[in-house]
Amino acid sequence: MAESTTLEIIQGLAQAAANAYDGAHDERFSLDGQARQVGLRREEGCPIMDKRVNDGFSVKFYSNCIIINYQSDVRLKEVYAGKFEQDIERQLNEIKKFLQKEYKAITGNSVTLTKQGEVKVLVQSTSRVRTFVQAYQHYKISKVKEEPILDPAVEDSRAITRKFIEKFKDAKRPQNEFIKKGDNEK
Repeated sequence: MAESTTLEIIQGLAQAAANAYDGAHDERFSLDGQARQVGLRREEGCPIMDKRVNDGFSVKFYSNCIIINYQSDVRLKEVYAGKFEQDIERQLNEIKKFLQKEYKAITGNSVTLTKQGEVKVLVQSTSRVRTFVQAYQHYKISKVKEEPILDPAVEDSRAITRKFIEKFKDAKRPQNEFIKKGDNEK
């Protein structure tokens, strides 16, 4: 097989994330008739009859990495039950596995997402009972080369201003055209 370019890898991962839309887990609501299990909590139960759980994910790309963002509504008793961070980390891992599997189905090639650093979890309260969680994790994408960090192309704005002033400080100032000749002589 031909080596995939960075653009093709990113397009494949973006398409894999797009295939996880709400309803894709049920073949009745899927565009191609295939059920896709991402591992999100909203996939449990019947979407029409059961109480809905609001959760989802998004992806962002930078350099040779991908950020998987996960957000969900949770109850305070879930937060204080213990091992909440491990549950969120497991959820992000399920999303990563889905992206890898769906990428393989889309492109025919495999991609490896390697965890970089720790998972970041932010829990915020909306009421005394309900809260929402936002979490993200950085992953390094295999087969994508890291872009070199370039020096800033724009100089310091103060240095540019100083050069401009030095260049034109000895220039003769033009006479104001609106002053009458007779007004200067008084």
